[in-house]
Amino acid sequence: MNPKITKLQTERSKNCSKIENLQARNKEIDGQITELDNLDIIGIVRDCGITPEMLAEIMKSMKKKPLPDTTGYHNESEEITHETKI
Repeated sequence: MNPKITKLQTERSKNCSKIENLQARNKEIDGQITELDNLDIIGIVRDCGITPEMLAEIMKSMKKKPLPDTTGYHNESEEITHETKI
């Protein structure tokens, strides 16, 4: 067999091993991020003095009538100003 092929196969095997280790580490990091997010949420709820029952009611009411989507919001005056400058 061509020695270059063997060398490339060895390198590829090492790369696969590194990738597996990095993916495992990313999963650990994702878990830590989720845990910290959850702790932040719990802290906010406690600071507001909301009981678990109250939080459950808030969540239920939000499912029935969700908040309006503001991600598509843009300021029309900015758009007009921008168009005028062109």
